[in-house]
Amino acid sequence: MNITLRQLKVFAAVARNLSFTRAAEELCLTQPAVSMQVKQLETQLEGSLFEQLGKKIYLTEAGEEVYQYSRLITQQLDELQTVLQNLRGVGHGRLRIAVASTANYFVPTLLGTFCRRFPDVTVSLDITNREELLRQLADNDVDMVIMGQPPAEMDLEASAIMENPLVIVAPPDHPLAGQQQIPLSRLEKETFLVREPGSGTRMAMERFFNEYNIRITTGMEVGSNEAIKQSVQAGLGLGLLSRDTVQMELELGRLVILDVQEFPILRHWYVVYRRGKRLSSVSESFKTFLLTEAAHLLGRQRSDVEFPPANTRQSRARRRA
Repeated sequence: MNITLRQLKVFAAVARNLSFTRAAEELCLTQPAVSMQVKQLETQLEGSLFEQLGKKIYLTEAGEEVYQYSRLITQQLDELQTVLQNLRGVGHGRLRIAVASTANYFVPTLLGTFCRRFPDVTVSLDITNREELLRQLADNDVDMVIMGQPPAEMDLEASAIMENPLVIVAPPDHPLAGQQQIPLSRLEKETFLVREPGSGTRMAMERFFNEYNIRITTGMEVGSNEAIKQSVQAGLGLGLLSRDTVQMELELGRLVILDVQEFPILRHWYVVYRRGKRLSSVSESFKTFLLTEAAHLLGRQRSDVEFPPANTRQSRARRRA
């Protein structure tokens, strides 16, 4: 076989997206170029990797096998790059990170400080939603991610870097603005603007209100924190957001935090990567930087919350059951 790494990379993008069009967009190629690479790979392997049913494509049995091996090959190449970076030292190398969209309000500040210390480090930053963060972790597409509560079902290393309080925000002229110790039950009379299903903030909100048996009315489902802030300012409802996302609006007097009993909901920001992943010198340095300096640089409280290993989480779950 005379398979090229480029063919495997293009094939993996199509397999991951189950779409030639989306793979072409991801790789910044034309769709014919993507189709040609896949066709050449199929010729080398003497078999079809995809089948089309209606307008959708699916991996064949051979395609599933090739996809798994392509991921392993990519992981081996990443480890080789890590070893070579370690030989060169911290001053050189590449850092690939992805962050939750909410974390984008503070991560650039941290990256600015880190990059000034190590000007020869190349940083690749992706700002995306929780679902895509987990996909990138599973596929080993990034060195680490910065996110809220990591999922218990994935085998991950996660360390809390600082607190991430969730607050209820309202426009300054809202009837509850300025009131103290607002009962939770009072919120049942209000309408809330919520993020899309799967959002970490939305999941935390639903868990919290279910725990206190509070039934809230949800208005619009909004796909971004910016849209929620604008909608709250327009008087369309209340919002439950990370305090990090509303700092500027609070300073400008466009939003206020309501003083509601049991709030804020105290969560944490975590730096997360796959368990067993070999971190490069650059990645190790960035992780140490986050754990030791992030909270101080942002004027925040450091958190010592630990994220237990998967087997520990499972044993705790059995004890609770």
